[in-house]
Amino acid sequence: MLEGLPPNGASHGLRLVCDQKTARAIADLVVETFDPAETAATAFEEPDEKSWAVEVYFGDPPDEAQIRALIEAAAGAEAAAAAQFFEISQKDWVGASLEGLRPVRAGRFLVHGSHDRGRVGASDIGIEIEAALAFGTGHHGTTLGCLLTLAEICKQRRPQNVLDVGTGTGVLAIAAARLLRQPIACGDIDPVAVETAGVNARFNGVGDLVRPVVAVGVRHPALAPDRYDLIFANILAKPLRLLAPKIAAVAAPGAELVLSGLLARDVPGVLSAYRAQGFSLAKRRDIDGWATLLLRSGGAAPRPDWRLPDDEDDED
Repeated sequence: MLEGLPPNGASHGLRLVCDQKTARAIADLVVETFDPAETAATAFEEPDEKSWAVEVYFGDPPDEAQIRALIEAAAGAEAAAAAQFFEISQKDWVGASLEGLRPVRAGRFLVHGSHDRGRVGASDIGIEIEAALAFGTGHHGTTLGCLLTLAEICKQRRPQNVLDVGTGTGVLAIAAARLLRQPIACGDIDPVAVETAGVNARFNGVGDLVRPVVAVGVRHPALAPDRYDLIFANILAKPLRLLAPKIAAVAAPGAELVLSGLLARDVPGVLSAYRAQGFSLAKRRDIDGWATLLLRSGGAAPRPDWRLPDDEDDED
């Protein structure tokens, strides 16, 4: 799962306060340029609601001259000179993250940290996720887009067999398990993410329903035998394109796919790859510069309305 959190073992960081356009341009350039397992970037609005910040986290000491050159290419010499580099520790990162993370709402879902348990309402489906070594707290536009799409789908029908490819901290799998009250298949290429997702699933009371496995795409005995009518893949554009045939092979007739981790310019290539497998675009959602796509096998018509026993017409 793509998320704006540091890579495993992040040791160095960069911070720059600027305007929204500059922050997003720099974050996008970092995502494009560096391996996401080693470097991650996030852009967000500052508490004063007037300025934005971009933060970049590195698994190894960065080449400051190279990074400043990249920033200058994206946003000019003034921004490059203003960037501040610093050393961090995992303890420092977790503490700082918990101070800044606010609950994220997506329909009935409320993703929160332990410091915000009191904000979970009686009708909310609370998902408690702390800043950790794996990607995925729900605060990134990609994760939020997937959660909103899941909430919309479950107002229309009850998915029978759900798969989460690249589960990260397990947010989507946990959300689906808590809403549908059924097993959710999920995997991730990163063993740390798999361990973290398993811990989060147990902590959120769905450890018997969410049992993540280490897998490249869908290549695992626990994932491959089934056909899924709802599949999430919140990763990156290139692996999404490469995985299109494999994902199509485990999709049931009329299946819906929720794909994310995409910048706007990534969408045409990803759509082309999945159209070649018989899927068509049903809906697109853009949040903070990131696109989430809902695809349907064969462009199937919407299914009959179906609601969970206690579902309500909550606003997304």
